[in-house]
Amino acid sequence: MLLKFKPKQIFMNIKYRLTVMSFLQFFVWGAWLITVGNYWFATKQWSGAEFGAIFSTLGLSSILMPALTGIIADRWINAEKLYGILHIFGGLALAYIPQVDNPTSFFWVIFVAMLCYMPTISLSNSIAYNILKNNKFDVVKVFPPIRVWGTIGFIIAMWITNLSGNKASANMFYIAAFLL
Repeated sequence: MLLKFKPKQIFMNIKYRLTVMSFLQFFVWGAWLITVGNYWFATKQWSGAEFGAIFSTLGLSSILMPALTGIIADRWINAEKLYGILHIFGGLALAYIPQVDNPTSFFWVIFVAMLCYMPTISLSNSIAYNILKNNKFDVVKVFPPIRVWGTIGFIIAMWITNLSGNKASANMFYIAAFLL
C-alpha cells in the first residue's frame, strides 16, 4: 500500500512549525554559550577577571527583559512580531561581536545581544502555548515533545561549533547570528 506524501501538509503542520521554532531558539544559544570561554581566552587572550561578567549578562537580562517585553506584547505589539524584532536585533549584535577588540566593549555588545535574546525564551513559550490552545491541542501533552527539540537544537549547535573547528573562532557568533 502506498502512502500519499503531501509535503505541504508537513510544512504547514502547527506542531512541526513550533518544533522548528524551539529547535532554532536554542540552537542559537548553543552555538556560542559553551565555547565563548575558548574564544575569550585562546583567541582574544583576555584575562579571566572580566570573563565572569559575560555570564552575568544572561542573569541581568533575564531579570529585566521578560517582564518588559511581556508588557510590550500585551499592550502595543503582538508577541510574534516582538519575537521577530528581538531576534533580528539580537542577531545583529551577535554578528558584531567578532569586531569587538576589548573586554569592556565585548561585555556591552553581548549584554545587548542578551537583552534581545533572553525574553525570546519566554515569548516562544507564550506563542507556542497560545497557538496550541487556539487550535484546541492539549498543551500539557503536546508542548513537552516540542520543547525537547530546543534541547536537541542546543546540543546540535554545540556539535557543529566544536566539530567544525569553530569553538575558539569568531565564526561561532556568525553561526548563531545567521540562524537567529
